[in-house]
Amino acid sequence: MRAMIIALAAAAIALPAAAEEKPVELKKGPGLDKVEGNCSGCHSLDYIVMNSPFPNAALWDAEVTKMIKAFGARSATPTPRSSRIT
Repeated sequence: MRAMIIALAAAAIALPAAAEEKPVELKKGPGLDKVEGNCSGCHSLDYIVMNSPFPNAALWDAEVTKMIKAFGARSATPTPRSSRIT
């Protein structure tokens, strides 16, 4: 019973916060549809926006490889640099 009360309280706090989240708009470019489709299957697109100022192309390739190998991301595929959104 106590666990159910805690779960309901957590949901009551979390739901309004989630409702206020604004949609993430990524920069338009080649491969945007792949990024939105592949990345949003596992995490919010704001991860990309929060992290994109820092990594270079090699670091992004390493991150995608880690997502595939360590976390089992099936839809993520490394993309050629020419089709990557930066």
